[in-house]
Amino acid sequence: MTTPRSSSPPPLRSSGERLRGDPDPWLGGASVLAAGPGSARVLRRGERSVVVERRPLVVCLLLAAVAAGVVVGSLVLGEIQVGLPRVWATLTGHGTAIEDLLVLDLRLPRVLTALLVGAALGMAGAIFQNISRNPLGSPDVIGFDYGSATGALVVMLFLDGSGLQTAAGAVVGGMATAALVYVLALRNGLDGLRLVLVGIGVGFALISVNQYLIVRSNLYDAQSAAVWLVGNLAGRGWDHVRLLAPALLVLVPLALLLARPLRMAELSDQTAVALGLRTERVRLAAVVVGVLLASVAVATAGPIAFIALTAPQIARRLTRVTGPNLVASGLTGAILLGISDWCARELFAPRPVPVGVLTGVVGGLYLAWLLTREWRKGVA
Repeated sequence: MTTPRSSSPPPLRSSGERLRGDPDPWLGGASVLAAGPGSARVLRRGERSVVVERRPLVVCLLLAAVAAGVVVGSLVLGEIQVGLPRVWATLTGHGTAIEDLLVLDLRLPRVLTALLVGAALGMAGAIFQNISRNPLGSPDVIGFDYGSATGALVVMLFLDGSGLQTAAGAVVGGMATAALVYVLALRNGLDGLRLVLVGIGVGFALISVNQYLIVRSNLYDAQSAAVWLVGNLAGRGWDHVRLLAPALLVLVPLALLLARPLRMAELSDQTAVALGLRTERVRLAAVVVGVLLASVAVATAGPIAFIALTAPQIARRLTRVTGPNLVASGLTGAILLGISDWCARELFAPRPVPVGVLTGVVGGLYLAWLLTREWRKGVA
């Protein structure tokens, strides 16, 4: 006698949830952790609730510890080393004049700028890869960084603007580029591959525009702009920290508010709409926040390549959960840029190279590997 099969339907999965063993295309087919008992907790307050998953929380705490280690290492290690006790004495106001110069005036603002820029790029990359549903969908690949650079160059070279005005020009250029790419790619809905392809084309056109702007400027300004376009953190001081930190204090919470809708948006549009999500409105809001994050980063340090591309994918492999992984991506981007800047500064001393050169070499190799993997999967 056989046991009759149950006719009850399988339980529905929540947005973005995968059972243990389910393949995730973002992880190259690797399985993700189950959002079941023991792996996640639901925190409730009144009618609001939030799911806290154990592995992403542990990963973010470890990444925060590594970021703090990057700060300490950048303050201690260098051509002139300052011992950890003397660093602490300097930070508490008991350092010598040379220690104050090295730690407070040169190294600390530079490493803080690197972490803030890296965090902005990492979160922007996570947002755009989520929207496009494509690992190549980062602001440096789809041209938004080049648009921000165009706006900043116009202010720098022809309007002789201040740092705040340059930042505003970068934001305007990035938003205009995003609007152009979004409109050109929007046909019967937003297709991720079409967004990437259109963005790449617009990005190459903007590279030519940027080169033309440099050629039309005077020699001194052209040299400064050419160095800035590579992506550079040399000479960054407290003015840059004070410019970038308030912007992130506003943009990061806005990005985190979009985390749950973006996780739902990874489902098909029909399923997301059935769950009550206004997909186009969410994507438009995410584009605005992502472009603003990328623009303020470009305005501060120039268009640093490949941090926005690699950080979200590394974070996703570490957390092994779906969704944009905004916090983990931001911390990963901060660590990558902080370490890259230290290597560009110290490993090539006494003639340090711009950090964009180092990230371009490493990121280019990563992009070649990524394209090869996508081609083998039949995606690219």
